[in-house]
Amino acid sequence: MKLAQTTAQNSFKYSWLLGRIFPFIKPVLGRVILGFLVAIPVGALDGVVAFALKPYMDYVVGQKDLVFELFHRAFTISASTLALAIPFAVIFFAVFQGVLRYLNSYLTDWTSQKITNAVKISLFKKLIYMDTSFFDENSSGVIITRYLSDPDTASAGIVNNLKTIVTSLFGALSLIAVMLYSSWRLAAIGVLVLCVAFLPVALIRKRIKSTSNKNMVIGGNITTNFNETYSGNRVMRAYCLENRQDKIFEDQIWKSFNNNMSLVKRAGWMSPIMYLIASCGIAIVLWYGTSLITSGKMTAGSFASFVTSLLLLYKPIKTLGNTLTSLQTIFVAMGRVFELFDIEPTITDKPNAKTLNGLNSSIEFKNLDFEYVPNHPVLKNINLKVNKNETLAIVGNSGGGKSTLVNLLPRFYDVTNGAILIDGTDIRDYSMKSLRENMAMVFQDNFLFSGTIRENILMGNPDATEEELNKALEYAHLQEMIEEMPDGLDTYLGEKGMTLSGGQRQRVAIARAMIKNTPIVILDEATSALDNKSEAVVQKALDNLIMNKTVFVIAHRLSTIKNADRIAVINEGELTELGTHDELMSIPHGQYKALYEMQFKNQEDAVVV
Repeated sequence: MKLAQTTAQNSFKYSWLLGRIFPFIKPVLGRVILGFLVAIPVGALDGVVAFALKPYMDYVVGQKDLVFELFHRAFTISASTLALAIPFAVIFFAVFQGVLRYLNSYLTDWTSQKITNAVKISLFKKLIYMDTSFFDENSSGVIITRYLSDPDTASAGIVNNLKTIVTSLFGALSLIAVMLYSSWRLAAIGVLVLCVAFLPVALIRKRIKSTSNKNMVIGGNITTNFNETYSGNRVMRAYCLENRQDKIFEDQIWKSFNNNMSLVKRAGWMSPIMYLIASCGIAIVLWYGTSLITSGKMTAGSFASFVTSLLLLYKPIKTLGNTLTSLQTIFVAMGRVFELFDIEPTITDKPNAKTLNGLNSSIEFKNLDFEYVPNHPVLKNINLKVNKNETLAIVGNSGGGKSTLVNLLPRFYDVTNGAILIDGTDIRDYSMKSLRENMAMVFQDNFLFSGTIRENILMGNPDATEEELNKALEYAHLQEMIEEMPDGLDTYLGEKGMTLSGGQRQRVAIARAMIKNTPIVILDEATSALDNKSEAVVQKALDNLIMNKTVFVIAHRLSTIKNADRIAVINEGELTELGTHDELMSIPHGQYKALYEMQFKNQEDAVVV
């Protein structure tokens, strides 16, 4: 699946999305509920100032005592007492609301981070078990964006925005209550006008989805450009590609700008229209309120309290509108996140898969066909049997399918037709874990992880003893290199192990394969990128690695090929020749003979000289 071709088709199915994210919320549900309970008074206290204006205007400014009855007893509060009490009450409620806001903010951040971490961890677990073809089809930038940025947008914002909605909603309800208390007639007008002002939010959601999806793709391309600039910095400098990379980056930035401005053009009018509608409502309220005061149906204090409530109400309504717009962006990201959860690897274990415990007799490629793209075969009708402890060298033209053949053994890909049998059993009947535990691979460009040399070698067998580790170092000819390192085996390697030379990286990779001690070894052009001196040392290490093993070796070095038990010639995806060096050389006009005379003869002459 190409992640760039995302649709986020379920981004408007709100109940479905909330149902999918609930398992991640459930472990912190208690704090989430507490956060929502705190959010209620945070919003409700917005009406305190507006409510306080009515008694302040009617009694303090009007210089009248407040007389009221409670429990059948009459009470009187003087205007001077109210003049002192009301401001202090406003300050007290403001402090109380501030404490609640802090608590609400802390709970929101805590729960959001917990939920985001849970989503990221679950997504990463999905990612590491995806097929090799998944990584072939998707750029690093798109994968990083989808697996890191989308979860941040989706899960970190969901709790915060829902709490903002609760706070704004209860803030609006408290202000509406004050408005109703002041005048139900004016309240009906104000609420109706604000509902109309709120409608434009619903009209923009599809545009948000389209823009968000486009930004995801653009953001992924930008990240890919950064990764390529970093990883390919030497090629970039060697071929003076700085201007090219800069132009690509600028184009991507401006595409993102134009995409965002497209949304702004369509969404930017919402706030002015909401403001205009709200202003019309306020104008109507002022006109009608004046007539109510004139007719004696409303006091000046009630009117001041009402107008203040209406003006304050615009803020939570506007916040609610912006939050719902933001929430739609979150739901789009959630739609994309759950698309990732729904992607299943095509290569999986069968139910009750067998466990492979070593190699007893042979590995057989039977009527094997393979294609990466439908109707474009890479391997065609391969029939080949390799016995236990036999070394098979695989040679042929570039792009003929040599690496593809060995990549089918650990099930990096599955065959299109036919089968690969180990001891007579289809490898698809074995669990992938046990299958791969019986194989060690050394590639042309071996990847070393950030960490120490010791950690990288022990990845082959974390339970290896110190004796086994030292033996691997000796057989991989690493001891001298280790002694020269500042911290020996515990020397920290940077990203991809670039602080080591090519030959040193290869020998660390060989030690990693050696300490794994598997019955099957696959060497894919393990020395092709090295100079002669480095190659000679690495070759000695490889010779130690493959002793008493069943070996598949793709090589360009003549001695490796001649010393193999048999040589398989793969050209244009077909097994064209199979035999020992002498047998293949005896075939008139044979492909191996031609290949030998073109590529290998000069190596033999160099050895003779």
